Amino acid sequence: MIFRIGTRGSDLARWQARHVADLLQRAHPQLDVQLVIINTRGDQIINQPLPQIGGKGLFTQALENALYHGEIDCAVHSLKDLPTENPDGIQLGAIPPRGAVADVLVSLAGYTMDTLPKNAIVGTSSLRRAAQIKCLRPDISIQDIRGNVPTRLQKAADYDAIVLAQAGLERLNLTRHITQILTDLVPAPGQGALGVQCREDDTFLSAIDDPITRLTVTAERDFLKALGGGCAVPVGALSTIDGDTLRLHGRINSVDGTQQIDVFGQCAVSQVANLAQLLATQAIQQGGKALLG
Repeated sequence: MIFRIGTRGSDLARWQARHVADLLQRAHPQLDVQLVIINTRGDQIINQPLPQIGGKGLFTQALENALYHGEIDCAVHSLKDLPTENPDGIQLGAIPPRGAVADVLVSLAGYTMDTLPKNAIVGTSSLRRAAQIKCLRPDISIQDIRGNVPTRLQKAADYDAIVLAQAGLERLNLTRHITQILTDLVPAPGQGALGVQCREDDTFLSAIDDPITRLTVTAERDFLKALGGGCAVPVGALSTIDGDTLRLHGRINSVDGTQQIDVFGQCAVSQVANLAQLLATQAIQQGGKALLG
């Protein structure tokens, strides 16, 4: 049986697709898995800040279109790039076990967030990262940086530091470049996890779904959804599970980093949707809606 996995063409996207292929072949040894490389608008337009050209959805639309029209059997995404609503006819068929969730600092000079010089230049294309960094260090100048992970590492010499996802560097065996794990930053909802989309009538992917990962990232994405925000707004969320208890931390920043709202809560794992809605309501009551514009 031939099974076609759609993916972007970057090194990281190919790693993620091959990882899903390996998981599927272990679960279904009869599979003949083929990778189908699809070029997205987000890959084509690399000289403009992401929020100005439509946000992270530009990385997912072409894959979803190919899936909808039967050109591929599933599409592999970084879950943090995937909008909280699936298009008609498409479902999130599998969320495999999650990788590292943190953001990291990469500085060729060996700077940490505390030792970066005054008015240092930090590169990131993420409004969330930029806003949280400005909150920690208002003097820092944020400049946009685009491109895949190796490209951004090559550009690191043009900045005092750049910020990347720890999971991407781990998956490409590039952790030697990490200067500091930024534990003060709340990651994007779903960061470190993969989202595998398929058509609504397909149950084939259920064998590689990880229930704990699905539960935690669903809590984070439900928080974002309840705020009415997309994946390009300055919202962070992180969920953990301890026994039968799920804990959720949500954060909203103003784009300039001058204001920050943190909300915390916990619940039984069966009440996740209610907790996400409750924390979003608390954040909105504290002025969160205005921060999101």
